[in-house]
Amino acid sequence: MDIFGLITILIVISAAFAYFNQRFLKLPYTIGLMVISIIFSIGVSMIGWFNNDAILHLERMVRSIDFNKVLLDVMLSFLLFAGALHTNFDQLKVQRWPILIFATFGVLISTFLIGGVMFYILNAMGLGISFINCLLFGGLISPTDPIAVLGILKKAKVPKKLETKIVGESLFNDGVGVVVFLTIFAIAEVGIENITMGEIGFLLLEEVAGGIVLGLGLGYLTYSLLKSIDDYAVEVLITLAVVMGGYALAAKFHFSGPLAVVVAGLIVGHDTVREKGMSETTELYVDKFWEIIDSILNALLFVLIGLEILILSINQNYIIAGIIGIAVALICRFVALSIPIKIFEKKLAFVANTNLIMTWGGLRGGISIALALSLADEMNRDLILTMTYIIVIFSIIVQGLTIGKLVNKLDKSE
Repeated sequence: MDIFGLITILIVISAAFAYFNQRFLKLPYTIGLMVISIIFSIGVSMIGWFNNDAILHLERMVRSIDFNKVLLDVMLSFLLFAGALHTNFDQLKVQRWPILIFATFGVLISTFLIGGVMFYILNAMGLGISFINCLLFGGLISPTDPIAVLGILKKAKVPKKLETKIVGESLFNDGVGVVVFLTIFAIAEVGIENITMGEIGFLLLEEVAGGIVLGLGLGYLTYSLLKSIDDYAVEVLITLAVVMGGYALAAKFHFSGPLAVVVAGLIVGHDTVREKGMSETTELYVDKFWEIIDSILNALLFVLIGLEILILSINQNYIIAGIIGIAVALICRFVALSIPIKIFEKKLAFVANTNLIMTWGGLRGGISIALALSLADEMNRDLILTMTYIIVIFSIIVQGLTIGKLVNKLDKSE
């Protein structure tokens, strides 16, 4: 199937599911789409028990989609820029230190905690997995997904200061998490004995620092270009070019593309840049354009997540491991967040129960699945992919639907 035909089918399916959700289920947009996609996939699989030919075409279509490439190389730059563009920069600046620590040390601590705990659990279950492969799992499941978080927190009525922490952490730990995962991936490929700590440190520094510096340059360039003209169509096109060109440039120099796009988006979305660089008409069109891009790509992404169930290897032990992994991931995230929260709670007057809300509100999403799909077969790919899928589904549906209720309940108990 050619690329246009594939995109057409996905758009038609997404539109049909979105309409059904809006008309009947009335669930939050992204959750509703994924729920319907999963039900649809399970239904198709059940039909396949009686008539295997009925699902072969759909399975072939899903397998032909390189989810890892589609999300990390195509969708992610647009979604991160759209999210950063509408993030409260002033609140982010106030909360910068806890957000920075959540997104760096928090991810690293969580990666090693999850990897270590799952290493013992999985081997006790007789699943035979190496420690480095467990670290790969810890690395891909530790970052929270800004795409899932941004869409759901808008309706959860989380206190603004706390929402900024969760959103800010998600925007940055996504980039850091991808870097950590790729570093562990490189170690797993060549062997720990064939790489030095200096090489590991340089790789991390190059990706993170390079991404941030490139993002600052892209943000300033965008501001300068927007300020010099007044034509909303051209200015919208400039923002699009900066996102696509900037992400490609980051890949060329081995910098973190996600971090570069987030930093650029935060600069372009800053009130000062908006006031000096955009007319009211331009600001309206830029915002609406990126809201529509965000909405369409979210629809496609969550439908794809739902359809991925068609290509999972169904193994009872893998499913049990995934269910155990839900609890392990939540507990390890709670522990990883505890240290920075303790350090900053007096200085920044954190909202009550910040750790609990951030743990439950830190959703996993498509990025974790994309990274799991990038694993080689010898890295226990099927096991890790199944566990990741189960945790992501639980995270988006159960945590996503209950985070608002948790906040309200904790509010009333104060």
